[in-house]
Amino acid sequence: ALGDVHGKSDRVQNRERMIEAVCAVSDRRMTRAEHRIHLRCEITADDAVEAVDKWIDLPLVGLVSINDHTPGQRQFLDPEKLKQYYLGKYAMNEAQFEEFSVRVTELHNRNAVRHRNEIVGRAQARALPIASHDDATEAHVKEAVENGMTIAEFPTTREAAEASCDAGLAVLVGAPNLVLGGSHSGNIAAIDLVRSGHADILSSDYVPASLMEGVFKLPAAGIGVSLPQAVRLATLNPARAVGLTDRGEIAADRRADLVRVRAIDGAPVVRAVWREGSRVV
Repeated sequence: ALGDVHGKSDRVQNRERMIEAVCAVSDRRMTRAEHRIHLRCEITADDAVEAVDKWIDLPLVGLVSINDHTPGQRQFLDPEKLKQYYLGKYAMNEAQFEEFSVRVTELHNRNAVRHRNEIVGRAQARALPIASHDDATEAHVKEAVENGMTIAEFPTTREAAEASCDAGLAVLVGAPNLVLGGSHSGNIAAIDLVRSGHADILSSDYVPASLMEGVFKLPAAGIGVSLPQAVRLATLNPARAVGLTDRGEIAADRRADLVRVRAIDGAPVVRAVWREGSRVV
């Protein structure tokens, strides 16, 4: 996370160490899975562009997303849901929440448009794929298209998801949303977008284990999604969306990244993993 609307974020405080660690273990090939870096840019933050400039040229960077978590913007269109979320997650009282909202709105007014344009320009100059984040309206989608974005990350409404599909953006939904049966923010449910054909990618988001569970949940949901179709949401489609054309399917001249899974009482259990044809688990 490059910037955060809440100053206490561990992701911001530890980002340098995390990036250094990912690069170090990758250079030494110490991990069983290949790790890459997604620059998640909070455009309200004063240091967002400075942070992007520091890391955007790392070889492992494969995706840039543009985020704006200002209260009342995008993720939380319902003010009451917003208040409940922040009071619970950050143990704020109402006075602290109001102070926080004013401060972040000031940051948004000062930085958002300028930082968005600068970061998008840097990503485009390097031919990096760019994702929008929490689009809620057709206007948000239009802006994403004008900025050359190709992925719609977590659209919060059906309107935005449909507009994204119509514009040719790959719509990404969260596996935790799918597994839990709805959004923790009160927004559109992932399963509803899958059912209507407005979801292209399933992301693990904040719960890595949810990805496999989500893939196996879809065929059992009775919405006309087969297991191969569900698997494609977590493999081939995301690989294509970020330009990783050497993986994502079992085919000649691909990497042979494979997972063998057994369903036990309906729950997926990983039995073996291969990376580039070599077994690692």
